[in-house]
Amino acid sequence: MAFQKHIAILGSTGSIGIQALDVIRRYPGLFKAQVLTARRSSDLLIRQALEFLPEAVVVTCRDAWQAARDALKETPVKVLYGNDSIAEVLAWDSIDLVLNALVGFVGLEPSLAALKNHKTLALANKESLVAGGHLVMREAAAGKGSILPVDSEHSAVFQCLRGEQSTIEKIILTASGGPFFKHSTQQLESITKAEALDHPTWNMGEKVTVDSATLMNKGLEVIEAFWLFGQPLSRIEVMIHPQSLIHSMVQFSDGTIKAQMGCPDMHLPILYALSFPRRLDYPEARRMDLSHFRSMEFHKPPEERFPCLGMAYEALKKGGNIPCALNAANEVAVDAFLNESLKFNAIPKLISQTLEKVSFMADPTLSELKDTHQEAQRVAQILLASY
Repeated sequence: MAFQKHIAILGSTGSIGIQALDVIRRYPGLFKAQVLTARRSSDLLIRQALEFLPEAVVVTCRDAWQAARDALKETPVKVLYGNDSIAEVLAWDSIDLVLNALVGFVGLEPSLAALKNHKTLALANKESLVAGGHLVMREAAAGKGSILPVDSEHSAVFQCLRGEQSTIEKIILTASGGPFFKHSTQQLESITKAEALDHPTWNMGEKVTVDSATLMNKGLEVIEAFWLFGQPLSRIEVMIHPQSLIHSMVQFSDGTIKAQMGCPDMHLPILYALSFPRRLDYPEARRMDLSHFRSMEFHKPPEERFPCLGMAYEALKKGGNIPCALNAANEVAVDAFLNESLKFNAIPKLISQTLEKVSFMADPTLSELKDTHQEAQRVAQILLASY
């Protein structure tokens, strides 16, 4: 009988969490949803808990927790409350793998807790590495925990590196370019929320979709790649690839380039992380018919129109707590755009102004990163009032 992997899904009601449960539903003999967590979406969490009967659910919003507690009181599912409970369940021996699908800085502490408790960390929360990459990699190196990338681009690089012993010449992260890649500066001044959320190739949550449209998502992924694969920034490139068929590439020291290809579908990198080191069947995934593709386009990013990408490179060069501040300011800016209180083309301006006012720390602790996150968000909120 195959070993059944017990999985804690942090953020089970978000896009990645929902697709992870699709995978678990497809392979119930191999995977068990052991813990599910959510912030507010109690109705969906309740339905998930009734279907998958995890050992526990954790809810971090009190009203949603009360609703889940009442709905699940006749089941064996434990209903726990608060961020402290997330840290508590990650120490349970019954959990083999933690899928961190949380959105934002809030994902950093659970990533550290998973690694500290020697769990395999399937990482979809990019902010863990963006804000606290030095802490996460230090924790991974110190214990028995390991990290498997879930982002499609980093999963692609990870797959390209499997079995290789040669020197990496460069990592090439591909980006769809979002819906506005060919827009002029003038056109970017009047972008609406609905337009920004209409991604041409990927189905993602709102925050990530807006980040994709500004290219901040790709900038954050550059920082992730720096920490995950141990390559200097000069060896990490971004190429716009509108078809989103090649998810990333690695060029080796003999000039050979390996690319990982497939139709855009986040189920696949999720499945690869959950099943690693195996590659399981997934007949539901759409297959590529290469005869349909007459050409594939690649373009250098238009950084003059999308400055967020360059800002991420600069933040990583400065190091310390600056990437954390970049992420915090971006969270405020994107939230303001989604609430229609900030124009799309003002997102990078607000971030840049915030970074100018944040105090620098060279090797911040977790506590200092929390302070940086709060400081940057407070500064961004104050600046936002003038827009």
